[in-house]
Amino acid sequence: MEIRSVEARLGWQWIADGFALFRKNPLIWIVLCIILLLFAVAMAAIPMLGQFVFTLLSPVLLAGLMVGCKALEQGEELEIAHLFAGFQKNPTPLVTIGGVYLVGQVLIIGVAMLIGGSVMLDLLMGNREFDQAALMSMMGNIMLAMLVAMALSIPLMMATWFAPLLVIFDDMPALAAMRMSFFACLKNFMPFLIYSIMLFVLAVVAMIPFGLGLLVLVPTLFASIYASYKNIFARTTEAVVATS
Repeated sequence: MEIRSVEARLGWQWIADGFALFRKNPLIWIVLCIILLLFAVAMAAIPMLGQFVFTLLSPVLLAGLMVGCKALEQGEELEIAHLFAGFQKNPTPLVTIGGVYLVGQVLIIGVAMLIGGSVMLDLLMGNREFDQAALMSMMGNIMLAMLVAMALSIPLMMATWFAPLLVIFDDMPALAAMRMSFFACLKNFMPFLIYSIMLFVLAVVAMIPFGLGLLVLVPTLFASIYASYKNIFARTTEAVVATS
C-alpha cells in the first residue's frame, strides 16, 4: 500500500462524495444508523461493561458499513446485513483495533485525572457540588487536563481512522493498519483540517431543525470515510500506473 498526499480542497470533496453515496440509498442508510444508535444506547445501559463492549465492536461495525459503501460504489444494493460484514471477515484484528483504542482512552483519562485531580472526576460524575469560588480555583487544572486529553486523543483517533478499512479491504494486521492510518492522516493534515472544519459547520446546521439534519449528516460522515480511504490509499501497482 502507498499513502498519497492529496490537495487540501479534497477535504470537502470527501464529504460531497460521501453524500453522493448516501443519496444512492438514503432509507437504508438511515435505518443502519438508527440500529447503531439503538445498539449504543443499549450498551450504555449496562454499567461499565457495556461501554467497553461497544468500543471493542465499533471497528467491526464500521468495517461493515465500509463494505456497504464499496457495494454502493460498484452499483450493488446497500443492505442491513452489511453492518455485520466485519464479523465474517477479519473480526479478530478489528476487535484488536477496538481494544487498542479502549486501552488508549483509559490511559488518556488516567493522565487527565492525574492533572485535574480527583476533584475533576467528582465534577464529571456529579458526585459532589462545588460553589463558584471553588470551581474558579480549580478551573486552571481542569482546563489543562482537558487540553492534554484532547492532544493525546488526536493521535489515537488518527491511528484508528482508516485502520478498520485497511483490515477489511487489504487484510492488514491490526497494529500495521493503525500505524499506516496514523501516517496517512499526518501526511494529509491540510485536507483533514478542511474536512474537520466543514463537518463542524455542517453539524451546527444539522442541529438547527431539531437535530433532524443528523439523519443525513451521520450517514454522510460514514460514507466520507470510505471516500477519503479511496482517495488517499493506493496499492503499489495502482501507484505505478498513476505515475507512469
